[in-house]
Formats: sequence, C-alpha cells, structure tokens
Amino acid sequence: MDTTTVLTLAQNALFMMLLVSAPIMGTALVVGLVVSLFQAITQINEATLSFVPKLVAAIVVFAIAGPWMLTTMVEFIRRTLQSIPTFAA
Repeated sequence: MDTTTVLTLAQNALFMMLLVSAPIMGTALVVGLVVSLFQAITQINEATLSFVPKLVAAIVVFAIAGPWMLTTMVEFIRRTLQSIPTFAA
C-alpha cells in the first residue's frame, strides 16, 4: 500500500463525511440564521431560543434523511472493505 492509495482513501472518507453530514449541517445553518434574524429583529437574547429550534430541525432532518445517510455509509464501508485485498497486493 503506497502513499497515493492512503491519501485517496482518506480523501474519499472525508468526502463521504461531508456528503452525509451536509443535510443536517445545512439545516442547522439555515435555522440558526433565521433564529438569529428573529432575535435581532425582536431584540430577544435567549440562549435556548437558538438551541432548541436547531435541535428540533436536526432531529427532523435526521428522521427524513437518516435512511439515505445509513445506506450511503454502509455502501462506502462495504466498498472499502471489499477493496482491502487489492491494497494488500
């Protein structure tokens, strides 16, 4: 196994991590922006006001996108484990 193979595996793993986490992170970003805008307009400075909506939105997105995320990760791990014999050769 040479350095190019290791770097390619690391690059693929990082890309997969970004791909799988993107729906939840994007939703938390949008909800956080909306809540911050609401707090700025109404001048309400409550910490739970920004935390609870992001948590609820992340749970909803995880419930909706969870099967896709799981399938994507299982396929990636399966491909990686099946390619181990080619790395050893």
